[in-house]
Amino acid sequence: MAWPNILQRGTLLSRFSHHHVVVFLLTFFSYSLLHASRKTFSNVKVSISKQWTPSAFNKSVDLPVEIWSRNRLFPSAEEATLFLGTLDTVFLFSYAVGLFISGIIGDRLNLRLVLSFGMCSSALVVFVFGTLTEWLHFYNKGLYCCLWIVNGLLQSTGWPCVVAVMGNWFGKAGRGVVFGLWSACASVGNILGACLASSVLQYGYEVGISFFLFI
Repeated sequence: MAWPNILQRGTLLSRFSHHHVVVFLLTFFSYSLLHASRKTFSNVKVSISKQWTPSAFNKSVDLPVEIWSRNRLFPSAEEATLFLGTLDTVFLFSYAVGLFISGIIGDRLNLRLVLSFGMCSSALVVFVFGTLTEWLHFYNKGLYCCLWIVNGLLQSTGWPCVVAVMGNWFGKAGRGVVFGLWSACASVGNILGACLASSVLQYGYEVGISFFLFI
């Protein structure tokens, strides 16, 4: 029994030029790193929770509680964990709304510009959220919520734009095979984020969060 034409050796690869390969790799790793930044936040939640509670640095019983509570957001790790869950909720809600908006914007503007703006701006927001506020020892629940809502909207530019770019470059013939390989980018990003974040977590959660900004 003969194989379908699309599965015969050399038939699929002969359709693509080196430009197709570049587009495939750029969109693949762009979205992988976007997913990696989300996974990083999940991996450092325990460290963030400890940092936001006075017990994180309370190594002596001789000092008054006011010293340990200064600039701390929550009196206990449980309340910090609940707030981190709230951040996840507002992020997912803004991300869901942003997907619809980003799709409309991507249809009307240059996809490359929309994607570049979304990724660069998201990296900046993550840096302010996890690193700059920690360096300045500035802790504010309202600021964190606003930053994470904005981050959800900015990260929502990723999926509609990269899918549109891939759709423009790869025709119907072989699209299932190509997108089957390409769709692994989210899983690769999750694995990459977990591995890299855990490798630098010993230096502080702010290093793990901002690590992908420099990539």
